Amino acid sequence: MDIESFLKSIDCEFLQNEPLKKHTTLKIGGNCDYFVLPENIEQIKEIYMFAKQNNIRLTVFGNGSNMLISDFGVNGIVLSTEKLKTTELKNGTNILAYAGVKLSVLCQFALENSLTGLEFLWGIPGTAGGAVFMNAGAYGGEISSVLKSCTFLNENGEIITKPAEELKLGYRTSIFKNAENKSIILFAEFNLKIGNKTQIRAQMEELMKRRKEKQPLEYPSAGSVFKRPKGYFAGTLIEECGLKGLRIGGAEVSEKHAGFIVNKENATASDVTALIEKIKKEVFLKTSVELETEVLYIERDNKWNS
Repeated sequence: MDIESFLKSIDCEFLQNEPLKKHTTLKIGGNCDYFVLPENIEQIKEIYMFAKQNNIRLTVFGNGSNMLISDFGVNGIVLSTEKLKTTELKNGTNILAYAGVKLSVLCQFALENSLTGLEFLWGIPGTAGGAVFMNAGAYGGEISSVLKSCTFLNENGEIITKPAEELKLGYRTSIFKNAENKSIILFAEFNLKIGNKTQIRAQMEELMKRRKEKQPLEYPSAGSVFKRPKGYFAGTLIEECGLKGLRIGGAEVSEKHAGFIVNKENATASDVTALIEKIKKEVFLKTSVELETEVLYIERDNKWNS
């Protein structure tokens, strides 16, 4: 059975030859063969097993906020978690969030229930699944500090729940970032505390104010391009090397925050990758510090990339 016939047989919404620049915060990326929008876990499981059995590449998409997609797009199936957006309150202080829940929605849900612990996520343009995948963090907070457990589909099609301690959560990493791990995050449970709604809102507003002042939110970007080198800040090193405003094609090192590359004018993925390599080379030559990219680069022809 071909991909289109299969997707129709399970009544799953899909788009063919879909431009992925429409689904990434950098607004860059070629087309994918099939952009698939499952509505439930059962559909995800069926799509997963179909792809595996037929050796079809499967790429999982959240909000596309930490991705750079090849100008040639992505082959096979791109599975979007966009429709998996259920949030539930559990035991009064815990929140269960499906993979596609946007972090803004998750933070707002916590605020409405006077729960504190997620404020640091306010303003990050990601999803719950993506945040667990990379152990997202900002302003001194990390997912690892509030995550209780994660439920995922493993490579055998089994639904597994693991406590946070078994997910190898480190700086911008988890077991899910291992290239050999083919699991798909389904939902996560966060362990929060009762707080004061006024104070929670004030903290969220303060962090958003800081983001607007320091980050180039007026342009498309993928957030921080580089991981924080031990003992340094990537943005500071790049700025000290005189690279603010450096431009290749439509991609530019942000004038506001040198740790960001912005899509200033119809940038391509090749513009961004060339700029990344230029930055890494210049910083190493002048400081002997090797920068490591945080943004995930997705090429067209990998066999499997979940």
